Amino acid sequence: MSEQTFDCLKLGNQLCFPLYAASREIIKKYRPHLEKLDLTYTQYIAMMVFWEEKCLNVKDLGKKLFLDSGTLTPVLKSLEAKGYVFRYRLPEDERVVMVKITELGESLKEQAVKIPEALTACVPLPKEEAFQLFQLLHKLLNVISEN
Repeated sequence: MSEQTFDCLKLGNQLCFPLYAASREIIKKYRPHLEKLDLTYTQYIAMMVFWEEKCLNVKDLGKKLFLDSGTLTPVLKSLEAKGYVFRYRLPEDERVVMVKITELGESLKEQAVKIPEALTACVPLPKEEAFQLFQLLHKLLNVISEN
């Protein structure tokens, strides 16, 4: 086989690698801000959903965050231990686990509101390019999640 046959295996030719590396680097930028709130990145994005939705079931939360229940369960247990959310089962269907934000969790929003602006400063892209990237990534997520 020729060397060209193996070009598909070069790291520089992979779409997944810059997505993975950029994601890790951006999450690393979040870390100092989130440490002040005693949150991991996954806990933070879960809280963002609760600040918006207030109450939803674990299955719907997983869809919004593109995470399975095995990943969400420890995140939710930790958030519950911190007093930010509480979990309960629906009396009419005990298989459904609901999660609701608490007053303490709601108050955390006031501290978190500065994080997005702080992170914008860490991503040195012109506003238009950042918006294009945002749109393309959401388009990619939607296409991938449909397949």
